[in-house]
Amino acid sequence: MAIMDQALLRWENEGGLTPARPLDFRSRALLGSESQIEWAESIRKRVNDDFDRVAKAFRSVAHGQDARKRNDTDVILTILEEKRAEVLNRDQAGYFIHGWQEISDQVRQMIGEDSRYQAIKAAKAADNTSSGGK
Repeated sequence: MAIMDQALLRWENEGGLTPARPLDFRSRALLGSESQIEWAESIRKRVNDDFDRVAKAFRSVAHGQDARKRNDTDVILTILEEKRAEVLNRDQAGYFIHGWQEISDQVRQMIGEDSRYQAIKAAKAADNTSSGGK
């Protein structure tokens, strides 16, 4: 077994993040004209893929973290999944067309605006200050 696989298995056995039940956003009907719905469904798929990409990056980072940092990453992943559900459960085609047509850093911004993420950042900054930035 590869070292990374062993680390992942150990992390999961220690209670690592359990993946959220997949969100089946495709079962949620969109409201709008036929052409808006078609366009928005394509955008919504790309939005979901972007959430997947960000989640994969955080999970990858979590594999090499100590317990405290991994706990922070688990909180961030929870925030991410909540934001995903919040976005993908929207039923207005126009929401996706106007807000997500050009995907840039919306996912990162949504996480960054969350009070739990801000608390993690503040605690990290306080730790860096008290330890002299080490």
